[in-house]
Amino acid sequence: MPTAANSVLGGIRIVDLTSVIFGPYATMMLADLGADVIKIEPPTGDTFRMSGKPAKTKGMGACHMTLGRGKRSVALDLKQAADKEILRKLLGTADVFIHNIRADAIERLGFDYESVKAIKPDIIYVHCVGFGSDGPYAELQAYDDVIQGLTGCTDMICKVDGNPAPRFLPMAAADKVAGLYGAQAVQAGIIHKLRTGNGQHIEVPMFETMTHFSYEEHLFGATFVPPNGPILYTRQIDPERQPYKTLDGYLCIVLYTDDKQVEFFHRTGNGHYMSEPRFADRVARFKNLSQLFAVMGEIIATQTTAYWVDWCRTNSIPAMPAHRVEEVMSDPHLVATGFFRQREHPTEGTFIEMQPPLRFSGSAPRDLRMAPQIGEHTEEVLAELGISRR
Repeated sequence: MPTAANSVLGGIRIVDLTSVIFGPYATMMLADLGADVIKIEPPTGDTFRMSGKPAKTKGMGACHMTLGRGKRSVALDLKQAADKEILRKLLGTADVFIHNIRADAIERLGFDYESVKAIKPDIIYVHCVGFGSDGPYAELQAYDDVIQGLTGCTDMICKVDGNPAPRFLPMAAADKVAGLYGAQAVQAGIIHKLRTGNGQHIEVPMFETMTHFSYEEHLFGATFVPPNGPILYTRQIDPERQPYKTLDGYLCIVLYTDDKQVEFFHRTGNGHYMSEPRFADRVARFKNLSQLFAVMGEIIATQTTAYWVDWCRTNSIPAMPAHRVEEVMSDPHLVATGFFRQREHPTEGTFIEMQPPLRFSGSAPRDLRMAPQIGEHTEEVLAELGISRR
């Protein structure tokens, strides 16, 4: 199997001073691509290590088993002068420094951009922040729940089901979306450095990235001045455009064009609906799309999920079952591709590892470095720097 050096980001060293999900999710993806990610954490470890019951060892919770993979852990107490000096030496060997410490605190520690640039002039310095530094929220703390609320994500479900109580999306959506932008920013910084020889300071704000992500389609009618329609993409907040109930489960079916919608009714023997005034032409169907979806739901409810999946494939219509979360790991496609892989961790025992979803023809798959214990690689990395604490 190829080593990390043969991978897409092989030879790139990233010093990672992030915590919780936003930054660690970004650096996990970069480690998946072969970067040497050295995670700096306090002797007590990143607090998110405690999320999920550990298999055997404190600090080896379920979430860390994924977020920590591919990385080397170095435990440093940055309140101590000696450990600060270790970090400075390590930064002198790095291509990228990424952290999520607030600007005033990182400056007090002595690792603001100008200080790190003095150590490594071409450093790619990535600051993961809650809010952009040029706005009034700049110094405020931000967590996933806060950002979901500010970006209106907590209101979107209300528009679908009519329940006025705001609700969180049941996942760390803002953290992970910001992490995606963070990983993109690092790679863009690397490309810029390869072209120009220069590093730079990059800011990745969670509020702005989640707003950018959410309102790509949901700006909708508010795109124009004055608005020519409502905000929020009407098709996605239609309460009738949901997984359809079948005889034994639920079906997700996509009839994206008017032609496909008409075709569905005729091929299921329900073409008579198309002669009704509300569905008689393209304009009428568009105006009454919610009613069209409701009638489709009545038709779909008469057969099993398997029937409709087979029928849709025969008729070249995209459709799949709506899995329960417990069913995803046994999905036949994911089983066939080996997406969920069982491995043996040296201290935690048998665990399930999701494989990186990207495929590169120039880099064969490789075994990922397993999630480390707190400070597991401290001595190893210090030895690379020519430092011994013994």
